[in-house]
Amino acid sequence: MLRETLMLALREIRRNVMRSILTILGIVIGVAAVIALVTLGKGATAQVAAEIGSLGSNLLQVRAGQGFRGPGGVSSAAKPFKAEDALAIAQQVSGVAAVAPNAQRSGQVVVGNSNWSTTVTGSSNDFLPVRNWTLASGRAFTDSELRAGRAVCILGATVAKELFGGRDPLGASLRFNTVTFQVIGVFAAKGQGTGGNDQDDFILVPLRTLHRRLAGNTDVGVIFVSAEDGVSTTRVKEDIERLLRERRRIAAGQEDDFFVRDMQEVMAALTGTTRILTTLLGAVAAVSLLVGGIGIMNIMLVSVTERTREIGIRLAIGALERDVLRQFLVEAVVLSSFGGLFGVLVGLGGAYAAARALAMPFVLSPSIVAVAFLFSAGVGIVFGYFPAKKAARLDPIEALRHE
Repeated sequence: MLRETLMLALREIRRNVMRSILTILGIVIGVAAVIALVTLGKGATAQVAAEIGSLGSNLLQVRAGQGFRGPGGVSSAAKPFKAEDALAIAQQVSGVAAVAPNAQRSGQVVVGNSNWSTTVTGSSNDFLPVRNWTLASGRAFTDSELRAGRAVCILGATVAKELFGGRDPLGASLRFNTVTFQVIGVFAAKGQGTGGNDQDDFILVPLRTLHRRLAGNTDVGVIFVSAEDGVSTTRVKEDIERLLRERRRIAAGQEDDFFVRDMQEVMAALTGTTRILTTLLGAVAAVSLLVGGIGIMNIMLVSVTERTREIGIRLAIGALERDVLRQFLVEAVVLSSFGGLFGVLVGLGGAYAAARALAMPFVLSPSIVAVAFLFSAGVGIVFGYFPAKKAARLDPIEALRHE
C-alpha cells in the first residue's frame, strides 16, 4: 500500500514538474543555507584553534603592565622584565617545560642590493619549543653563541624569501642597523596568524646579542612560558603571578603591574564565540525552512482544490479517509525530501567553494547534514498535514459535484 501511495505521489509530482520545482525551492534554499553557514562556522572555529595552537603548546604570555581593563581600558606603564625574571620562573615554578624571554627591535635588513623591513627578536633556544617553531634548514644557537652574544641569526621564511629569493641563505651575511649577522638557520613557514599578521616575517637572534648590540639595555618585553603536558596552565599561571609579585615587591592589596595571559583561555573564548555565532547563523537560516514549508502547504491546498473531483471519485469507490490523508501527506513529504536532498548537495558545494576562497578548512559535519535533511522531511509532514486532512474530510457527493 505504501509503495502504491509513493508511486502515485511521484506521478503527481511529475505531472506538474515546474510547480514542484518552485514548491521545493524554499526547502532547497533553507537546507543549503543551514548546512553552508554551519559548515563554514565550524571551519572558522577549527582555523582559530589551529592558529592559536600554532603560537605554542600550553602557552602562557607574561607581559609588563596591567593589560586591558574592559572597553576603553589601556595598558598601564610598568617597569620591564629582565632575563633574571625568566630564569626565576624556569627554576622556581613547577610544571614549566620551557621559558623564553623575548625582546624586539624593528628596522631595515640589508643583503647586497636587497632590503626588507622586519622585526628582530632576541631570545633563547627555548623560543622554538615554546612558540612551536621548527627549522626548515640549518641549526639552533650553540651555548657559546648565547653566552657571548654572537652575531648569528635564524630567518623566518618570509625574510629568507624576500632577501634571498630561491638562494640558500645558510652561511650568508646580512646587516641590521650597523651590525652584520651570519645566517645559521631558516624556520619552517607558519603563515598568517590570528590577527592577520605574517608570523614568518621576523629574524631570531640570541637575547644577549640584541641587548648588547641593538637595544643598549637588558629589558625583556615578554616572557613566553610553556607548561608541561598534563599540567594545569591555570595553576602554573597562579604560581608565576605569585613569584613575580614577590620579585617586583608588590604589597598585599596592590594591583599587579604585569599580567599573565593563558592562551588556552583565549582559545576557549574565541572558539566559544565562533560556536555561538555559528548557532545563531544556523537558526536564522532555518527560518527559510519554515518559509519553504509554508510554500509547500499553499501548493498542496491548491492541489486539493484542483483534484477535488478526483478525491470524490476515490472516496465514492471505497477509499477511506486515512487513504486520502496518507496520499497527500506522502506527496508533501516526498516534495520536501527532494528539496532537502538538493539542499544538502547545494549547501555542501557552496560551503566547499567558500572555504577554498576564504582559505579556511572545510569541516564536514555529518550530524548537521542529517539534522537539516530530517528537518526538511519534518517540514513536509507538519505543513502537509493540514491540506491532507482537508482532502480526507471532503464530502464525496460535494466533491463529485465540483467543477
